[in-house]
Amino acid sequence: MRQLLSRKERLRRLLIRTFPAWVILCGVLALGAPNVRNFVEHLIAVGGYIDERAPRAVTSNIAPLFTPEVDHWQADIFRWARESSVDPNLLATVIQIESCGDPNAVSSAGALGLMQVMPFHFAEGENPLDPETNVARGVGVLTECLFSAYNPQIDVGLALACYNGGPSVFVNAMADWHPQAQWYYRWGSGIYWDAAAGLASSATLDAWLQAGGDALCAAARRSLGLTEAPSGD
Repeated sequence: MRQLLSRKERLRRLLIRTFPAWVILCGVLALGAPNVRNFVEHLIAVGGYIDERAPRAVTSNIAPLFTPEVDHWQADIFRWARESSVDPNLLATVIQIESCGDPNAVSSAGALGLMQVMPFHFAEGENPLDPETNVARGVGVLTECLFSAYNPQIDVGLALACYNGGPSVFVNAMADWHPQAQWYYRWGSGIYWDAAAGLASSATLDAWLQAGGDALCAAARRSLGLTEAPSGD
């Protein structure tokens, strides 16, 4: 007990001596780093999710690199992200790759809506093409994948591959994944990390469009009643 009291006394004296330095440091941070809040938000966001207890960024914008069809849903994406504690740029990335913002998209495998959710994820009587319902079910799957990833801050691509290919991606080598899951990992990771960095354009997104994404976005424009993108001539 005597030794314990001695340690407490040493700690008390150390705190007293260093207290002015802590006060100065806090002042410097407050005056010289007005964007500390947003910086902390970014560090959390790049993990693929947002902790409810964490500071939130004041902006309601997703990154400017997404196509106009996805940007059409910007306010809703941000709201859905807030409600589910998922990074809005991650949610926008999934919508970009899955449907390019087409709420009526139906794949050859039967996946439906904005997030291309399979029918068995919906309850009886639910409308799978209703954006609110579709995203709620899709985000449920995405969240499970995020929490199953070994380290979401590093393996956000792994969580995206899980969303596409199922939880087997966590136990199998990437070379053994279905080719579509490998493709999803590459496209998703590249687009997401560019968005998380706040870039205005993404070489990965451009490559995805050239690889077939353009056709998906053309269908989304028709579904949403948006004007055709300029030809660039």
